[in-house]
Amino acid sequence: MSLLDKFVAKVAPPESDETRREARHNARTQAAPNGWVQLIIDDHERIERAFDAVRAAPDAAAQRRAELELSTLLNGHAAAEEAVVYPEMADTDQKGHAMMGYEEQAMTKVQLGLLGKLEPMTQEYLDKLEHIRGAVLHHMYQEESSWLITLEREMLSDRQQVLRSRYQEEMSRYSAQGREAGGSGSAMSWGNG
Repeated sequence: MSLLDKFVAKVAPPESDETRREARHNARTQAAPNGWVQLIIDDHERIERAFDAVRAAPDAAAQRRAELELSTLLNGHAAAEEAVVYPEMADTDQKGHAMMGYEEQAMTKVQLGLLGKLEPMTQEYLDKLEHIRGAVLHHMYQEESSWLITLEREMLSDRQQVLRSRYQEEMSRYSAQGREAGGSGSAMSWGNG
């Protein structure tokens, strides 16, 4: 982690696990059942599990495989949000959130590329992974605590199903098996989209 990263972490500490759990719970209970917000939260949970798999890998080869799966999942999720959700945000009073979302996801892609240049199983690698994880958790917290629910409330009901279908379509591009409507495809089986 760079000196700047450490300074930012001290000045703006991340949300607590409890705060993130509360935001997720509230988002799940406020969101329409089987709607697009639920799909996104499901993906957020898969992303968290993918980070855990990279950290828990028993050796360098397993860590690289888990890193590739994480990267594929993150890139697929980002592509789906960028193609479907953020344009909807930009079309409402959430233009700033949309732009921030694009920027945060672009930086995550850069950081993932830098992670791939580090030697697995080293402290430097684990520090970089934790830095990326913290940024991604914060991004997901922002979406779950207000952005997504606000957008869902502002959307016309006929747009809700369109958004769900389009989000699933975009995510399926990164899935070896595709995603069944209402299903939850395994993040660990996702190919290198």
